[in-house]
This record gives sequence, C-alpha cells and structure tokens, in this order.
Amino acid sequence: MIRGMICIGGIALLLCALLPITSANAQRDEATVAANWTFNDGSAKDTSKKKLNGNVVGKPQAADGIAGKALKFNGKDDGIKIPDSADINTGGPYTDRTVAALFNCDDVKIKDRKQVIYEEGGRTRGLVIYVHDGKVYVGGWNRAEYNWNGAWPSADVKSKRWYHVGLVIRDAAGKVESKKFEMWLDGKRIAQEKGGQLHAHGDDIGIGFTNQNAVYHDNAGGGTNIDWFEGLIDEVIVYGSAFDEGDFAKLTQPLSVEPQGKFTTTWARLKAQRTQK
Repeated sequence: MIRGMICIGGIALLLCALLPITSANAQRDEATVAANWTFNDGSAKDTSKKKLNGNVVGKPQAADGIAGKALKFNGKDDGIKIPDSADINTGGPYTDRTVAALFNCDDVKIKDRKQVIYEEGGRTRGLVIYVHDGKVYVGGWNRAEYNWNGAWPSADVKSKRWYHVGLVIRDAAGKVESKKFEMWLDGKRIAQEKGGQLHAHGDDIGIGFTNQNAVYHDNAGGGTNIDWFEGLIDEVIVYGSAFDEGDFAKLTQPLSVEPQGKFTTTWARLKAQRTQK
C-alpha cells in the first residue's frame, strides 16, 4: 500500500515537473492570429477569423502542394496583394511576431533578382522572406524610433524542394537587444540576431513579390511590383505571438523524420482543421 502511494506520488511530481516545460515550448496563441492563407481552394482567402483576404495579381495557379493545394507563381507577374491590417502593419508597436510559410522554389540560383515569398512594410520598418542565389533569407528592420538597422540571417536551400521557413520577433522592446530576431528552417532555430519591436509600417503587404518596398541584405528592395517568386508557396501564416520550438516542431517535424506519405497526411489534417475554424 505504502509503495503504491509512493509510486503514485512520484508520478504526480514528475508530471508537475514536466508541465512548465511543455508550456514553455509552446507559445502559439490563437488569440493573436493575424492571417492564415492555406490556398486550399486555389484562392487567397484568409481562413482565420480575421478574414484578411488577399487580392490576386496575375494568374497564380492552384497546384498540388506539400498537402492539399498550393499556389504556383510564374516569377513574372503572379502575386497576392494583402490589405492593410492593424494586426500586421498599421497598428503596433509589435513586440512579438511570427511569420512562416512553406515554399518550393523552381530555381534558387537566380541572381538577377530576389524571389520574395512574403513582405510587409517599407524602407523604414518591415519584414521580408525571400530566396536569392541559393539561399533563403528572413529580414527585419526598424530604422526610426530607436534605429534598428536590420538583420538578415540566411540558410542554403536547393531548387524544387519543399522547405518551411519562419521569422520570429520575441519579447522585443523599443531598443536594439541581442537575440530578439530569429530565423527558423524546417522546425529548427538556425539564427538569433539583434532586433527590437516593430512600429507601424504602412507600405503594402505582398505574397510572391514585393508589393511596395522592402529592404534586403544588400540594401536593395526599393520599388513596387518587383522581385517575383517562381515556384510553389503554401500555408502562409502571421501571428502576433512568438512561436517556439514546440510550435514549429508540431508543424514541421514530419518533414525530416517521417516518410513523405505521413507528412502529407499530417499536413492535410492540420489544414483541414484550420479551414473549419
């Protein structure tokens, strides 16, 4: 009897010890969702409760994605223009942010232009994810208020292969501090850079191209309707919370550790659940 009570007590203590770890590794807050573009129906509808539907430019085509449907962009004039949103660009300041997407680029080696997956903001403040010369970059900057000149970590990628990329601003303030801006690739954090909070940035938002101004690692990016992406983009999400390892692992772990069939099944289930919400 005593042994049984000791055993039960030990298990309870172990569970209590594990609970803080579980919560610390999952920071995704559904109350902070700004948009979720699944592209499952071949359109740019936002499947979150915010209904921030995009406006299609050109004729991006629905295609088989990593699961369900993705959109195929031609690298010339296909893109999606996203309306202004207080949750993304016209409110703020934003102290926590996650932007993530699946992408499959036809030719990552293109050098004469960037291939933009997502961008928000302009030359003074903003965020961007793009492919250039064999690498995928995430960038963030706030060159007014407190002078964060920006950070652009990158990673090597290959053509015609699916990747999941994310950027995170984590618990930032109105000053430049270490380890506030992060890059995630396939569920792993691969870089932590100096960063800070993001103030309102009214230039237009784009998927598949730069809609209106951005800043790249080489300080290029000024202009409208430039730097078109060629390939597939799927599952673009924007949240006002900073995702952690548990959040990214939940979405991307099957990409590296499970057969393709199970990965596809997992994504199909997750996308179906989001669409129903």
